[in-house]
Amino acid sequence: MKIGVLSDTHLYQVTEEFIAIYDKYLSDKDIILHAGDVVSPEIIDFLNAKDFHGVYGNMDPLEVKRFLPDKKVINLGGYRLGLIHGWGRSDDLEDRILPLFNGVDVIVYGHSHIASNHIRDGILFFNPGTATGYSSSGFHSIGVLELGDAVRGEIITI
Repeated sequence: MKIGVLSDTHLYQVTEEFIAIYDKYLSDKDIILHAGDVVSPEIIDFLNAKDFHGVYGNMDPLEVKRFLPDKKVINLGGYRLGLIHGWGRSDDLEDRILPLFNGVDVIVYGHSHIASNHIRDGILFFNPGTATGYSSSGFHSIGVLELGDAVRGEIITI
């Protein structure tokens, strides 16, 4: 199973750039995850064409918060994935979100606009960075999680 992962798109509408990113990198994925700061319900509607799971972020308006929870655990392919946006400073973000999930194999998060793909305490911490928002790392990116005999994450620079 292949999962396309987005975060921090910060889009007020579906743009040609976003459609191009979706067509090139996400359209062939089984499921799409969005780790918050979607900003527009129009983006949710667009992504709902596939099996979609998302959470809201600190920049999301009430109209997005009506559709998405603040955190979520998803059972897929024998794995438990925690999905959250995050808040506050980037340097200790993982320390703050870790206690919010028990028994997960992966924590997908956003907020920092910095891509991350590493294992800590037996959990894969995965942040796809930002596909279209301001990039703290100097590049735009999305993520792909592959669930098989193991979980493998990949950051794709776009």
